[in-house]
Amino acid sequence: MTPHLLDILRQLSHDEFRSGEEVARRLRISRASVHNAVHEAESLGLRVQAVRGRGYRLALPVTWLDVASFAPPLSACGVHSQRLDTLDSTNAHLMLLAQSGAPHKSLVVAEWQGKGRGRRGRIWLAGLGGGLMFSLLWRFNRPASELSGLSLVVGLGLAQVLRDLGLQGAAVKWPNDILVDGAKLAGVLIELAGDMLGPSAAIIGVGVNVLGAESLRPALDQPVTDLSEHLGPHSLDRNVLLREMAARLNDHLERFERDGFAPFRLDWQALHAHQDQSVQVLTGHGERIAGQAVGVDDGGALLLATERGLQRFHSGEVSLRGAAA
Repeated sequence: MTPHLLDILRQLSHDEFRSGEEVARRLRISRASVHNAVHEAESLGLRVQAVRGRGYRLALPVTWLDVASFAPPLSACGVHSQRLDTLDSTNAHLMLLAQSGAPHKSLVVAEWQGKGRGRRGRIWLAGLGGGLMFSLLWRFNRPASELSGLSLVVGLGLAQVLRDLGLQGAAVKWPNDILVDGAKLAGVLIELAGDMLGPSAAIIGVGVNVLGAESLRPALDQPVTDLSEHLGPHSLDRNVLLREMAARLNDHLERFERDGFAPFRLDWQALHAHQDQSVQVLTGHGERIAGQAVGVDDGGALLLATERGLQRFHSGEVSLRGAAA
């Protein structure tokens, strides 16, 4: 990403055109820099309308991340917030900070990830201004071996926030995705560090599609959606979304550390996209196991009713698909 790109885009709005000359004057850069930035934004998935004699405006309303909007209320929960314009990965950045002694409840959010990651080595894609990508550091007093069910607790909290904001179709997919009508809206990537027998740290990465899912679909092998398709582009403020999600995760994680996953199990099953449905489990060896998803146990393992009886699967081993996948 070239210098000044985000500074230039923050000068634009969806409501009115602004001339390239005016933007250049405000930022004390050349008119050519503004022109080049607009073209770069398009290549990063952000559409900018250009009309000769009128200037530029954003094709969709984008709310830029503003630390002054979300940091103060999160600080009241003990969360230490940091907003950065560009990173390779919020998880990788926060992992380095954690190794250097970053405090419990450190949060990092970025406008743009160059190398965002998902579960099982997949790439997380999001257009500029079209996604919410953040990571939260949680230092547990319990060992990593006792953190089973963590990704389910996180997914449940995210889905509950989305429902509170009006997206009643938000559902959880075991173990770490949020779906709407079968299409992926958000994902979770958790990376653990520390002694398996002592205190541990979790880097909890969250990615939410806010705008621009149509530009992502050609590059992905699964259905995807975004918040604008369900709530409308004008009702979205990524600062509000970040604030509400981080606050809900704070509450859930404090309870999870104290009581484990068991108290969340019934709430999670109530929002499970595949609850009591026919599904396939894909193992790491390529085997497909068909059955009915009958829920999860108190540790967060998937319970699958099969011809051979009830089987349990843990999130590190497998992927879950609908029966027709």
